[in-house]
Amino acid sequence: MLSIFKIFFALGWVSFGGPAAHIGYFRRTFVEQKQWLSDDEYAQLVALSQFLPGPGSSQVGFAIGYHKGGLSGAISAFLGFTLPSVLLMLLLAIISHQFIDTPLFDCIIHGLKLLAVVVVADAIWGMYRSFCTTTTKVTLCISTAVAILIFPSMLTQMALLAATALIGFLTRDKHHAKPHQRFTPNYWPLILFIGLLIVPPLFNSVSSTIPIFNAFFQAGSLVFGGGHVVVPLLQNIVGDQLQPDMFITGYAAAQAVPGPMFSLATFLGYQLSNEAPLLGAAVATVAVFLPGFLLLLVVLKKWTTLSEYPAVAGALSGVNAAVVGLLIAALYQPIFSSSVLSPIDMALILIGWFLLKVLKLPILALVAFFIISGVVQYLVI
Repeated sequence: MLSIFKIFFALGWVSFGGPAAHIGYFRRTFVEQKQWLSDDEYAQLVALSQFLPGPGSSQVGFAIGYHKGGLSGAISAFLGFTLPSVLLMLLLAIISHQFIDTPLFDCIIHGLKLLAVVVVADAIWGMYRSFCTTTTKVTLCISTAVAILIFPSMLTQMALLAATALIGFLTRDKHHAKPHQRFTPNYWPLILFIGLLIVPPLFNSVSSTIPIFNAFFQAGSLVFGGGHVVVPLLQNIVGDQLQPDMFITGYAAAQAVPGPMFSLATFLGYQLSNEAPLLGAAVATVAVFLPGFLLLLVVLKKWTTLSEYPAVAGALSGVNAAVVGLLIAALYQPIFSSSVLSPIDMALILIGWFLLKVLKLPILALVAFFIISGVVQYLVI
């Protein structure tokens, strides 16, 4: 389990760019380099994460860890990938915005956003070649990207995933072999999820940390896709308990640090708990991630069996194509549109692509290149 933790811990320090970029980092590491999963198995995990509430990319990492080492492997993967962002968000919560607002910090983060463009583009190209192999699948991919770009909303995304699943089901291979085992969900995580949703609110007055747990657990239960979608929910939860400027500072910090956007909960939990800020940060962090992981465990143990059913396999083929379309849309908005602001930025992306695909340099080398490019731009400006 230590080996799983170490690999994800290393990724946690360099995974800039949000959920779509994380999916790219995971694919490059665990499909191409380490070959823990096939492209098809990986795409199924990505598709599953899109249908469940919770932090999408963190759920994919959790599922990869589960695939490799069971529940302890899943927990190791989560801790490894999330710990760097949690530590950084704690540090930024303590020093507040004293460093975040500096021009040098902005330039470095801008350089790392350009790295995210390269990583996501690489992931899209690899997944497109694997899952868009017929005219129907290419059509589903492009239609999904177009629809999300024109009508960007979570409702649109869920409707598209349902529609592409239906089309994949209708166009499935009728001769697909049925699995030898019967699918049975894991009920205990579901029972625990329902219990944590209902019971703790009854004891809000017992401890000041219980309301924090309840609020962030409910937020994690209602967010599909993760990432920036969790921000308005957390903003509603915080309400008047936190100054707007402090919330915006936390949001900026969550975008700047590597790892999951859900680490914003660490910052907010620290600020909301005056009596024990470190405990508040820990409780908020666990609470916001926990619902998505519990729901994932309901089906994850038998997911391979479920995915072998002809109807499910057909639906997944359509969803896999749609996921590529979702990544294409995410590549433009918010990744490309918020990162590429000048011809120099585009030139740096092309150099990064050359370093990654032609010279095949490791991610750490690319991180160093884009940090240096940010520092150079700061010095020149």
